[in-house]
Amino acid sequence: MTRSRTARRLSVLTGLSGAAFAASLAFAVPAAAHVEVEAEGAAALAENVTLDFSAESESDSAGISKMEVILPAGILPSDVTYKSGPDGWKFAATPRGYAVSGPAVGVGEDVEYSVTVRQLPDAESLAFKTLQTYGDGRVDRWIELEESGGGDGDGHSHGHGNPAPMLALKPAAPGAKPVAPSPSTVAPEKSPAKSPENASAKPATGQQGAERQDAQGAREDGSSPVPALVIGAVVLAAIAGGGYWWKRRSTAS
Repeated sequence: MTRSRTARRLSVLTGLSGAAFAASLAFAVPAAAHVEVEAEGAAALAENVTLDFSAESESDSAGISKMEVILPAGILPSDVTYKSGPDGWKFAATPRGYAVSGPAVGVGEDVEYSVTVRQLPDAESLAFKTLQTYGDGRVDRWIELEESGGGDGDGHSHGHGNPAPMLALKPAAPGAKPVAPSPSTVAPEKSPAKSPENASAKPATGQQGAERQDAQGAREDGSSPVPALVIGAVVLAAIAGGGYWWKRRSTAS
């Protein structure tokens, strides 16, 4: 009787252990795939740092064709340059970060690519939220932070959590400072060009203003005030001379 009970207990324990092991595998397998980021010597305010990303495939029917990253605060899309990636893939800046994409890799094949960041911000860690797209249109959203409760806010969740790639930073080196912003490619707006006459002209008042207006009017109609003054003087001289000659003639007669 005792041997029978012992045998039953061993059978039950063996069954429970097997079920627990199977359950652990069932939950561990889908959670194994993820996106990671690494950087040698990553530290706050470090310059020209290469970030190496690796993305594991979760699909058994399509290959990865695109990786889109939402940059953390302190890194602009213009601060990132493409270094290497799968054959045929290209880099493109986006309003909130960048994307690397190209022909889909083989089914089940992981993707690795690298970018260089002009300078890392002054922080303890950085989250690089990533959207991983497959050739059949499927999208895995690796965007959840540690404090997130699951899902991405749009109703998308795998049920086991999709953590965003995290990069821990060492403290900034002594004397490290933020670099100056990249020069803007937008040319500054120019004020309307002034003619030499308008550039040197000053507001005129009183008699000077009247004289300038008279001169301007003369220039506009093509005439000049000088000839008119000469003609007037000649006419007055002729009249005076004629009067003097007439007076002498009257006296003589």
